[in-house]
Amino acid sequence: MKKQDLPQDESNLKSANMTEVLYVTDENNNYTTANSIGWDVKKAALDESLALINERIEEARQDVANNIASPIVYFMELNKMDLQVLASYAGMWQWRVKRHAKPKVFKTLSESVLKKYADAFGISVDELKNFNGK
Repeated sequence: MKKQDLPQDESNLKSANMTEVLYVTDENNNYTTANSIGWDVKKAALDESLALINERIEEARQDVANNIASPIVYFMELNKMDLQVLASYAGMWQWRVKRHAKPKVFKTLSESVLKKYADAFGISVDELKNFNGK
């Protein structure tokens, strides 16, 4: 893409006072970098992705409220983590994290295990323990 053709469409980047660095060609057809505040097509794709993420977060919140899942599932979704990432942050095996996602098992977790999760989510142990999805 030529530098002069670089899109500068309104996007979330502008509202966050950020730009995106892209590779473009200059007037001599040499590759260089330039800043863009957005591109309509990319904005549409990102908006769609964020809507899907928000749906997953809401579904996880409802699962916690209905006692189908533990708060671990909600905070994992809220922090855009999957089982593998959370297991890595918490320093546990994936099967243990999956087991802790069950409400019955979650209620029996020790303070030290809850602390690992709370640290991974950037919240307090009390916030984790007392989140009921409502």
